Amino acid sequence: MARMRRLLHLDAPLADSGLERRFLSIVRAAGLPLPETQVTVNGYRVDFYWPRLELVVETDGWRYHRTPGEQASDYRRDQAHTRSGLTTLRFGEDQIRYRPDEVRRALAPVIARLEKAAAS
Repeated sequence: MARMRRLLHLDAPLADSGLERRFLSIVRAAGLPLPETQVTVNGYRVDFYWPRLELVVETDGWRYHRTPGEQASDYRRDQAHTRSGLTTLRFGEDQIRYRPDEVRRALAPVIARLEKAAAS
C-alpha cells in the first residue's frame, strides 16, 4: 500500500502554487527530505517547514511579495521565526524558475548542517 501511495503521489506534500511545486521539484531532485507544507508556525502560515530541523522556507512569488508593505510583513515573519530559534530561508521566483541550481546550492548545505545538529 505504501508503494502504491508513493507511485500515485498520494503521500506527496501539497503545494498551493506552481512556484511551490517547482520548489518541491528542486528538493526532490536534490534528494533532500520533504518538508511539511502550508502549516502554521509562530502564528504564520509558512510555505515549507522541516520541524525536526527547525527550518522554514518561504517562496516569494512576484504577485504577493512586490510592495514595500508585503516585504515589511515578510521581514516581521522572518524575525518571529528567528526569535523562536528557527532558521528561515527565502527564495525568490526568479531563483526558483531560472536558477534552480542556485536554490539547491543554498538549501542543501543548510539542511545538512541542521540534520547534523539534530542528530547530536
